[in-house]
Amino acid sequence: MADVSLDFQFTSSVEQVWKALTDSDMLAQWIWKNDFTPVIGEKFQFRSEPNEWWDGIVNGEVLEVEEPHILSYTWASAGETTTITWTLKTGSDGMTHLHFEQTGFSEQTKATKGAIEGAKYSWTNFGEQLKKLIEA
Repeated sequence: MADVSLDFQFTSSVEQVWKALTDSDMLAQWIWKNDFTPVIGEKFQFRSEPNEWWDGIVNGEVLEVEEPHILSYTWASAGETTTITWTLKTGSDGMTHLHFEQTGFSEQTKATKGAIEGAKYSWTNFGEQLKKLIEA
């Protein structure tokens, strides 16, 4: 079972949402600067502004690419390595349905008050930024 599970809907096509999930320049507009490429085994970094609690760096490795329906990669930051999986499909309503899962948080993190809620909050905000980007 996923530690964080979110669902988003877009009027944009599956292909447009897929591009926003896999194009480095587009990712920089709704997550952070990065050197992401959607190739299995590729290592990448997302870089945000560091603060007193975090160096601002997320390291990842692409695990699965099934264009334009499944994208999965590791998300390693602050001593924690989790797995992100995005699943896209076109619904019977014609909308693009994007499902997000983040799994693999340590028991210590799960027991830390606010940690999972913080991750959910951050990804919800990223999802809102994605919607603004592709439906503008």
